Amino acid sequence: MKVVDDFLEQNDFDFLQNKMIGQDLIEFPWFYSENIEVTEEEKNTFQFIHNFFYSNRPTSHFFEKFESIFKKVYNQGRETILIRVKANLLTRTPKIVENTFHTDFDIVSDKVKQISTSILYVNTNNGYTKFEDGTKVESVANRLVTFPANMKHKGTSCTDEKVRVVINFNYIIL
Repeated sequence: MKVVDDFLEQNDFDFLQNKMIGQDLIEFPWFYSENIEVTEEEKNTFQFIHNFFYSNRPTSHFFEKFESIFKKVYNQGRETILIRVKANLLTRTPKIVENTFHTDFDIVSDKVKQISTSILYVNTNNGYTKFEDGTKVESVANRLVTFPANMKHKGTSCTDEKVRVVINFNYIIL
């Protein structure tokens, strides 16, 4: 696992953050998702999502607006194959709610070992990403955490901001 603070250049990060949760929010669409994970204990959970890229193609015109910024995350000077880019927005809750542990890909194959996950934190709040080994990565704006996609982790809500927003990247490093 690798954590990098101030990952993006400040002007790139400000542009991204402003479009997703700032002054320009009016033009950025968030879509209601009835479940965070499809498990019995999470049947009463929800989040808002925005899919940027899936199944070898952009699924949002915002992918093109952010593509040069996104490449800094999933490319990092290496040749990669992009699998998915998805943003999650969780609303404030009275107490922090931890979701269930999951992996980004439930494929049982040696191929999944080649897939990396990166999470870019869009805003600072008291939520976090927790890993099965107990490691916690706090939600700090412009922080990037990268780990193998088959590593179990879970996200949380937050209590100190209106929303907790992250962007998830899944890609294969060649």
